[in-house]
Amino acid sequence: MKNGKRRSNVAWEASHDVMSREVVTKASAVYPKDTEAPASGVDDMTRLAYLHEPGVLQNLHSRYDINEIYTYTGSILIAVNPFRRLPHLYSSHMMAQYKGAALGELSPHPFAVADAAYSRFGKFVEIQFDERGRISGAAIRTYLLERSRVCQLSDPERNYHCFYMLCAAPKEDVQRYKLGEPKTYHYLNQSKCLEVDSINDAEEYHATRRAMDVVGISTEEQDAIFSVVAAILHLGNVEFAKGAETDSSVPKDEKSLFHLKTAAELLSCDEKALEDSLCKRIMVTRDETITKTLDPEAATLSRDALAKVMYSRLFDWLVDKINSSIGQDPDSKYLIGVLDIYGFESFKTNSFEQFCINLTNEKLQQHFNQHVFKMEQEEYKKEEINWSYIEFVDNQDILDLIEKKPGGIIALLDEACMFPRSTHETFAQKLYQTFKNHNRFTKPKLARSDFTICHYAGDVTYQTELFLDKNKDYVIAEHQALLNSSSCSFVASLFPPTSDDSNKSKFSSIGTRFKQQLVSLLEILNTTEPHYIRCIKPNNLLKPGIFENENILQQLRCGGVMEAIRISCAGYPTRKHFDEFLNRFGILAPEVLVKNSDDPAACKKLLEKVGLEGYQIGKTKVFLRAGQMADLDTRRTEVLGRSASIIQRKVRSYLAKKSFILLRNSAKQIQSVCRGYLARNVYEGMRREAAALKIQRDLRMFLARKDYTELCSAAVSVQAGMRGMVARNELCFKRQTKAAIVIQTWCRGYLARLHYRKLKKATITTQCAWRSKVARGELRKLKMAARETGALQEAKNKLEKQVEELTWRLQLEKRIRTDLEEAKKQESAKAQSSLEELELRCKETEALLIKEREAAKKVTEIAPIIKEVPVVDQELMEKITNENEKLKGLVSSLEMKIDETEKKLQETTKISEDRLKQALDAESKLVKLKTAMQRLEEKIIDMEAEKNIMRQHQQAISSTPVRTTLGHPPTTPFKEAEFTTPVAGNAEKSAAERQIMDADALIDCVKDNIGFSNGKPVAAFTIYKCLLHWKCFESEKTNVFDRLIQMIGSAIENEDDNSHLAYWLTSTSALLFLLQKSLKTGGSGAAQSKKPPTATSLFGRMAMAPRTSKGGMLRSGRSFGKDSPATHWQSIIDGLNSLLVTLKENHVIHQKYRISYDDIAHDLCPVISSMRALMTEESNDADSDSFLLDDDSSIPFSIDDISSSMQEKDFVGIKPAEELLENPAFVFLH
Repeated sequence: MKNGKRRSNVAWEASHDVMSREVVTKASAVYPKDTEAPASGVDDMTRLAYLHEPGVLQNLHSRYDINEIYTYTGSILIAVNPFRRLPHLYSSHMMAQYKGAALGELSPHPFAVADAAYSRFGKFVEIQFDERGRISGAAIRTYLLERSRVCQLSDPERNYHCFYMLCAAPKEDVQRYKLGEPKTYHYLNQSKCLEVDSINDAEEYHATRRAMDVVGISTEEQDAIFSVVAAILHLGNVEFAKGAETDSSVPKDEKSLFHLKTAAELLSCDEKALEDSLCKRIMVTRDETITKTLDPEAATLSRDALAKVMYSRLFDWLVDKINSSIGQDPDSKYLIGVLDIYGFESFKTNSFEQFCINLTNEKLQQHFNQHVFKMEQEEYKKEEINWSYIEFVDNQDILDLIEKKPGGIIALLDEACMFPRSTHETFAQKLYQTFKNHNRFTKPKLARSDFTICHYAGDVTYQTELFLDKNKDYVIAEHQALLNSSSCSFVASLFPPTSDDSNKSKFSSIGTRFKQQLVSLLEILNTTEPHYIRCIKPNNLLKPGIFENENILQQLRCGGVMEAIRISCAGYPTRKHFDEFLNRFGILAPEVLVKNSDDPAACKKLLEKVGLEGYQIGKTKVFLRAGQMADLDTRRTEVLGRSASIIQRKVRSYLAKKSFILLRNSAKQIQSVCRGYLARNVYEGMRREAAALKIQRDLRMFLARKDYTELCSAAVSVQAGMRGMVARNELCFKRQTKAAIVIQTWCRGYLARLHYRKLKKATITTQCAWRSKVARGELRKLKMAARETGALQEAKNKLEKQVEELTWRLQLEKRIRTDLEEAKKQESAKAQSSLEELELRCKETEALLIKEREAAKKVTEIAPIIKEVPVVDQELMEKITNENEKLKGLVSSLEMKIDETEKKLQETTKISEDRLKQALDAESKLVKLKTAMQRLEEKIIDMEAEKNIMRQHQQAISSTPVRTTLGHPPTTPFKEAEFTTPVAGNAEKSAAERQIMDADALIDCVKDNIGFSNGKPVAAFTIYKCLLHWKCFESEKTNVFDRLIQMIGSAIENEDDNSHLAYWLTSTSALLFLLQKSLKTGGSGAAQSKKPPTATSLFGRMAMAPRTSKGGMLRSGRSFGKDSPATHWQSIIDGLNSLLVTLKENHVIHQKYRISYDDIAHDLCPVISSMRALMTEESNDADSDSFLLDDDSSIPFSIDDISSSMQEKDFVGIKPAEELLENPAFVFLH
C-alpha cells in the first residue's frame, strides 16, 4: 500500500509539476508514460498503453477537468462525483441516443449500462416485465440496513435525510413536534456537515409529503410517521446521571426531562414507563421478579437501542407499504434491478457494523473478481487465443476466516453469545487462540481485545467491546411492552406482541442472519449478467473542481478497480488493432511491410524479428504481456535515435578524423606510462585496504562475541535468582496465610464452644437451685397447712394444681423436643412409659382425692345433726382423727412421690440435653458435609467446562493444516495445546477456590456474635458489602445465599439463649432491609398494602423463640396461692422486662427506653390483653388458676418497621470485624 502510494505520487508529480519543482527518484521507481495519449484521456482505460495506477489516475483526472465524469474499464463504469448539477447528461435526447446502442459505441454513460442490463437481474429496486416485455410490477428489497447511523456519525457525513427535512418543515409542523435547529440534537450534531448546498431540506419535506400521498399513505399515518422520527431526535437528547442508589441512573437535568416527556407524548405512552424502560431491567427468576437498575452508561446504550429499533421498524413498514401500493408480479419472466450498497469502511474505531459491511464487500469483491476474470476469458475466446495459464488470485481465505463453520469468526461470536458469562475479552482470547497461525489474522500490539483482518483493500483493526451486544438479535422486552401498549395504533402496530413460542425459540444472531442475506444476494447475482458502476468521491470537502489523488486511489483500490487492472495485467493488458500496431511499430522491421500484405502475418513476423515472446495474435488485435509495450516503445525510440545519430556521425567523423590521427600517436606513449604508474598505485592501495578490513572484521567479531556471551550469562543468572526469590516469597506468604486462617478457625471455635458450655452449665445450675428453693418453700407451706383440719381442702386443691403443673411441664418438654424423638425412639419409649406410670398414679391420686372430698361433704352434711345432739360422740371424733391422720400420711406419700418425680424429671432433662447436644453436633457435621458437597459439585462443573474447552481447542487445532518451513519437520500443534490449556485451567481453579475460601472466611467470622458498631449489626453490613463486591446480585446462580441461610438456621437452633436469638433477629432484619432496598423486588401491590407481611419460617422462629424459652421461667415463677394473682402477674412483668432489656442491648427495640404495662399489652404483644382477662377469670374461679400463652404469639416485622427503626442506611462509621480486616482478600472493607 505504501509503495503504491509513493509510486503514484512520483508519477503524478513528474507529469504535472515538473515545471514547478524538481523531483529526484530512482529510475526503477518511475512508471512509464504514454506520450502519445490524448490530453483529454481515453474513455475506456483498457485502451491505455500502460495500465498501472498512475496511468489510471492521470486518465481520470484529465477527464474530470473537462467534466467527463464517466469512464469505462472494460464493462465497469467509473463515476466521479462532480458535486455540481450537469443536467445535459440526463436529458430525454441523451436517453434516446443511448437506446439500442451497443456498450462502448458511445461515450461512457449509465444509460449505456442500463440498456445493456435488460436481461434477469434483481436487487433492491427491481422492475418486473412479462413475456411481451411490458412492465407488470415493481418491488423494493431491503438488505443490510445500517441502523447504527441513527446514533453514530463520522465527520463530515450527514445522518438520514428525514431528520433534516423534518427540522426544515413548516412552522406549524415544527411547533407540533417541538423541534429546533439540527445542531441542537445529539444524533445530528456529531458531524459538522448539517447542510448540503445542492439539497433544499424544506422542498424535500414537501416532496416527501406529496410522494406519500401518491403511494397511498393517509394523512394520519404521515403524522404518526413524522411523530416517530421526531421522537427519535428527542430521545437522542436525553442524558443520564448517577442516581441516589448504587449503579442507578436518572435523567441528568431539566432539559433531559423535557425531551423525555416530549418523546413520550409523541409516542403516546406513559412518561414514567418510558423512563423505567431506559433506566431499569426486569429479570424474571424461578421464584420472583427482580428489578435491576442501570448505570448511566448502560442507560445510554438502552436509549440508543430503542432509537435504532424504532427507526428500523419504521423503515420496514414504509418499504412494505410502498411495495403493496406499487404491486408485485410473482409470475414475471424478466426484471431490471439496481443494487446500491455501501463500500469498504475503515475508521479509527471499527465495531460490529464495519465488520459486517466489510464482509459484504469481500463477498461482492470475490464476485466482482470472478466477473472480471470471466470478461477476460470471453475476450480471449472471442479472439481465439490461449489463456489457460493465466493465474487467478481469490480471496476465499478471508471469507473462510470470517464465515466458515464451525471455526469462523461469526461462528465463534455466536458461540460466545450463547454463554451468559462470556465477555468480549474471552471472545477475543478465543480468536487469538484459534487464528494465531492464520496469515490474514493478527493481534495488534498493546491490545487486549482488538484484532486485525487483512482485507483485500487493506488492514482493518476491529474493537470487540460491543460485538456480543450488537450480535444478539432481540428487542429489549421493556421497549417492546412499552411501545406495544401505546395509545397510538400506528406505534403499537410497529411492535406487535410476541408469542410465547418466539420467546422460546433457538438463539438467533445478527451475524448469522447477515450472512444468510449475503448468500441470497449472491445467489441472485450469480443468475444474472451484472454491470458495475463504481462511484468515486473526488474530495472530502464535497466541493467541485478538487481532485485528491490519494483519496481517489484508495477508493479505486477499495472498489476493486485496481484488482480488475491486476487481473488484466495477469493476462494481456495491452491490446492493439493490427493497423494501429503496424503504423506505430513498422519502423522496427520495414521489410515486413513491403513483403506482406496480410496484417496478422505482418504483425507476427515483426514481433518475431524483435525477439518478443509470450504474445498472442488474435483475429483483430495483438495481445501483449505486461511490459512488452514499453519494450517495443524503447526499441522504436532506439531505431529513431540510431537514424539521427548516423547522420550526425558522418559529419562529425570527417571533421574529427584529422585531429584524431595527429594526436593519437603522441597520446599513446603518454597514456601507457601514466596508466601503468596509476595502475600500480591503485593495486597496492587496494591490497592494503583489503588486509586492514579483514583484520578489523576478525577483531570486532571476537570482541562482540565475548561481550555478548558475558552479558547473556549474567542476565540469565540474575533472572533465575530474582524469579526464584519471588516464587519462594509468594509460596511462604501463602503458607503463612493458610496456617494463620486454620489456627484462627480452630481457636475461635474452641473459645465459642467453651463459652457456650460454661453458660449452659451455669444456666442449668441456676434453674435447678431456683426450682429447688421454690419447691421447698411450697413444701413448708403444705406441711403447715396440713396441720390444720380446715386447710385440708386447700392442700388437696394445691396438690391437684401441682400435679396439673407437673403434667403441663412434661407436655411442654415433650413438645419442645419433638424434633429429636425420631432419632431417639428407643430412649424416648422408656421415658414415655415412666411418664405414663406417673400419669396413672396421678389419676389414682385424683380418684382418691375425689372420694375423700365426697366423704368430707358427707361429714359436713352430718355435722349439723351431730351438733343438735348435746352428747359428744367420741367414736366419731376418733374416726375423724384417724381419717385426718390417713390424709396426712397420704399427703406425705404424695410429697415423696413428687420429689421422686422431680428427680426423674431432672435426670430425663439431663439425658435430653445430652442428646440435644449430640443432635446439634450431628447437624453441624451435616452442614459441613453439605458445604463440602457443594464445593465438590462446583469443582466438577469447572472441570467439565475446562474439559469441553480443551476438547474444542483440540478439535480446532486438529483442523489446522500442518506446514513445513525451510525443510524442518512439521511441529505438532497438540503439544502447545497441552502446555497452554492447563495453565488457563489452573488460573480458573485458583479463582474459584479463592472465591470459596473467601466465602468460608466470611461465614466463619459472622457465625459468632461479632457485636454492633454505632448501634448497627456488624455482621449484616459485612455480608452485604461482600455480596456487592463479589457481584452476587448480577450472577444468575450462586450458592453463597444458600450457605448463609444454612449458617443462620444453624446459629439460632439454640433457643435457650435470648441474647443470642435477639442478636440474630437484629442482624437478619438489617440484612433483609438492605437486600430489599438493593434488589427492589417487583410488584406495586406490596408497596400499597398496609397489612404487615406474614413472618417467614426463619424470622418467625426468631420472633417466637424468646417467648418459648422464657415460658418456663415465667410459669415456674408463679405463686400457687389463690389469693395473690398480682404476685405471679408481677413475676410475668419482671420476666418481660428482663426480655426487653435483652432486646434493647441487641438493638432490636429503638423507640423507647422504658416500656409500661399498657405499651406491652397494646403495642408489643396483643396476646397479653387476652391474658389479663384470663387472669381476672382465674382470680374469681377456684377450680382454674392457670393460663397458657397462644402458640402463635410472634410479632411480625415488616420492612417499614425495620426501615423506621434504623437511624442510618449507609456504611459510614461501621467498623468491620477484625478477623476480616487482617485477611488480604477483604481489603475492600476498609
